[in-house]
Amino acid sequence: MPTLPWTTPSSPEGHETALIMASRFEVRSPKDVPRFFLNSLAAWRQVRKAPGCFGASLVARPVKRTFQTLSAWESREQLMTYVRTEPHRSIMKSMRPTMRDSTFVYWDASAADLPISWAEAGRRLDEQSAGHEKAPGHGE
Repeated sequence: MPTLPWTTPSSPEGHETALIMASRFEVRSPKDVPRFFLNSLAAWRQVRKAPGCFGASLVARPVKRTFQTLSAWESREQLMTYVRTEPHRSIMKSMRPTMRDSTFVYWDASAADLPISWAEAGRRLDEQSAGHEKAPGHGE
């Protein structure tokens, strides 16, 4: 299972809390996996320079056709700026037809608790799966 480890684009020093976002994506077909993975790497390069990003990680499970992201942000506004900025914006639009399922979950955490564990993110994603919250900006 390829994992891009937690990277810290900007320090949360001086901030008490962080907005956490975890996501799980499942593509429809095994033939969509390579394209989704390559697009994930482009978004990864972008997030590593994104203002207000305190950290991010990605787990790819190509055999299961699933990808999970975990990130921490200074604010929802900073996250939405990232979502609406290229290349993320175009990636989102181009991959939408290949998606079988997408789940997003958000919560606040103490900046001192970063990085958030994948176990915590997975638990929250599993709980959210029944409701399928649509992320602001991901449906545009």
